[in-house]
Amino acid sequence: MVYHRVLLKLSGESFCDEAAGGLDTKEIASIARQVATVADLGVEVGVVVGGGNIVRGNVLAELGVNRVTADHMGMLATVINGLALSDAIEKLGKATRVLSAIEMRAVAEPFIRRRAMRHLEKGRIAIFAGGTGNPYFTTDTCAALRATEIGADVLLKATKVDGVYDRDPKKDAGAKRFDRLTYLDVLNRGLGVMDATAITLCMDNRLPIVVFNGKVPGNLEKVVKGVPIGTRVE
Repeated sequence: MVYHRVLLKLSGESFCDEAAGGLDTKEIASIARQVATVADLGVEVGVVVGGGNIVRGNVLAELGVNRVTADHMGMLATVINGLALSDAIEKLGKATRVLSAIEMRAVAEPFIRRRAMRHLEKGRIAIFAGGTGNPYFTTDTCAALRATEIGADVLLKATKVDGVYDRDPKKDAGAKRFDRLTYLDVLNRGLGVMDATAITLCMDNRLPIVVFNGKVPGNLEKVVKGVPIGTRVE
């Protein structure tokens, strides 16, 4: 394997049918199979989950909900997704642990860095929920933070397109896909790979990012084996 320890970032959209929102058990089972397959190869896997399929804090804030309250609601949504993914992976015979930045000991462990790393060393899949535990920070920033904290070799961002484009490929057939970018390319061109805080954190810690289509079964395995798919930011 090219990577020993990876951090996989899953958006809330990964957990649902694009048009429906909510939770789709078929989509979750597909993610679980991909993660379990990679773990079976001996790769240590951490996962950060978003919650946009249930609640988007920034959208609620635009509708008049207090921003801090709205963001906390979004963080709670990530815990729901984390539990759903944990259940699906464990049905495949793989051990998981859900670690939440917001303490709720009845359903998840509190996030403690040393404990998270111990789970990974024991071959358990660590699912990080609750974002950073703070409002105004995205789950992309959480992914960059957790990846840095656990010493991941790479941050893998699963999306619904096959990499980073200069324009929306669904709206413009002439959109150009990039194979490689620098952190400054992303920031200066406003490419929207991740928010600026997440990109800067990765840049400061020299953490590479691979953006790939997570909806295609087998793509996660290809990435950890070094197959050049998607877009690499470094």
